[in-house]
Amino acid sequence: MAKSLMMDDQGPVEAQDAEDGPGLGIVTAELGNQLWKPEVEQQPISQVGRWCSVRRSCAVMGILGLLAGVGIGSWLLVLYLWPAPSQPASGTLQGEEIALNCSGHSSEEALLPSPPKTVSFRINTEDFLLEAQVKARPDWLLVCHEGWSSVLGRRVCQSLGHLRLMHHKGVNLSDIKLNSSQEFAQLSPRLEGLLEDGWQPRANCTSGRIVSLKCSECGARPLASRIVGGQAVAPGRWPWQVSVALGSRHTCGGSLLAPHWVVTAAHCIHSFRLSRLSSWRVHAGLVSHSSVRPHQGTVVERIIPHPLYSSQNHDYDVALLRLRTPLNFSDTVGAVCLPAKEQHFPRDSDCWVSGWGHTDPTHTHNSDMLQDTVVPLLSTQLCNSSCMYSGALTPRMLCAGYLDGRADACQGDSGGPLVCQDGGTWRLVGVVSWGRGCAEPNHPGVYAKVAAFLDWIHDTAQVSLEAGIGPWGCLEKAPPNRPCTHLEEFSGRPSSPAFSLCTQEAQVPP
Repeated sequence: MAKSLMMDDQGPVEAQDAEDGPGLGIVTAELGNQLWKPEVEQQPISQVGRWCSVRRSCAVMGILGLLAGVGIGSWLLVLYLWPAPSQPASGTLQGEEIALNCSGHSSEEALLPSPPKTVSFRINTEDFLLEAQVKARPDWLLVCHEGWSSVLGRRVCQSLGHLRLMHHKGVNLSDIKLNSSQEFAQLSPRLEGLLEDGWQPRANCTSGRIVSLKCSECGARPLASRIVGGQAVAPGRWPWQVSVALGSRHTCGGSLLAPHWVVTAAHCIHSFRLSRLSSWRVHAGLVSHSSVRPHQGTVVERIIPHPLYSSQNHDYDVALLRLRTPLNFSDTVGAVCLPAKEQHFPRDSDCWVSGWGHTDPTHTHNSDMLQDTVVPLLSTQLCNSSCMYSGALTPRMLCAGYLDGRADACQGDSGGPLVCQDGGTWRLVGVVSWGRGCAEPNHPGVYAKVAAFLDWIHDTAQVSLEAGIGPWGCLEKAPPNRPCTHLEEFSGRPSSPAFSLCTQEAQVPP
């Protein structure tokens, strides 16, 4: 597998010509010419003068010979001691080593140490009780129901990587078994509604109730433990993987975030933005494209590309698709989790990319069977070095793959998932975006960095339901032949990328 989209501009061409140092034979030939150059005019001289001349010539020749010997010896000594330029060994060169030979062109801002989190949350999977870790204390506290609201519930679910809140309620302490040492966390009434601040440890809850919270399902692989080798990818291995099709033709990959929502790459939609909305379909639970029948798949109801997407450098390369009818989750169809708030996967983390793209750079057709491969995360600083992409990556992009090009994504994989495992949960870390060629050495895959779009994803999914966003991200009340208008014109919401769901070039399809 290799990159989903090849850049039109070729990457930097490294200089291959090295200056040749003077070889021993060259130095000797040059000295010989100087020593034995014939005189232009011969003058008659006496015997004594000839003897003196011979002595002077011998002395000069001796001095020149000594200088030549010293020069040649010094050159040989330097040649012996000076380290020879090393050539990168495929598959063994680490990022730190290659960075020493490449000038960095990182577009990332300097990362300042982040302040310690005042509160962290988790949900007990057995009884769905919400627990909090307050002010870096090692113990987990049950959350008191005082000051609780659905707004807080939604924000907690989103901070944990879920797209939405499913259910929340207060549970009586008398209905559950507690350890005698169990403590609680309560939100100060004066700071009600704030997720980060105002949480304090308590010995008990004054209301006698604690919070039970259930978020949207994501990140699990029900069939993973039963997968047996024998085919490229078994059903249920990547239940969030979908095929985004235009008509009956596979166009791009995508990832299921919720029964109604799919995330893909904006460049997939941009390339076919003049197509009728009714022609787009999503196939879920699919392993082989040959099993797809005409008119199968779920119809796409809305297409919302990121308003800041750039077709020149593929920045902000994400888009959301809302399905007309929700998908039914099963062993082979399920959602992937988003990254948790402020969660960062370290470089060299082994993640997985999957799709139906080309399995060979020389092939011109997609794979019928779903393929996958493991790729390690690489630092953006390394990928922005002159050896790789020379600063082409923005803070909305990340890099994954191998320096020797052994495995990668390719054409047809665009929009598909790059997932990393967080304990027992799979999270969508990247969306297949672009790269130079397929599996080329020193040109790993480039992905849209999902962590950079969390606010936009959450706000878009929420606002589109509340404000009645129509096809292609346009408001239902917009005139049919008028370009999309930013949401603030109708709702009065503040102007920001998170709420600007429309672009001037995308119009309501006929």
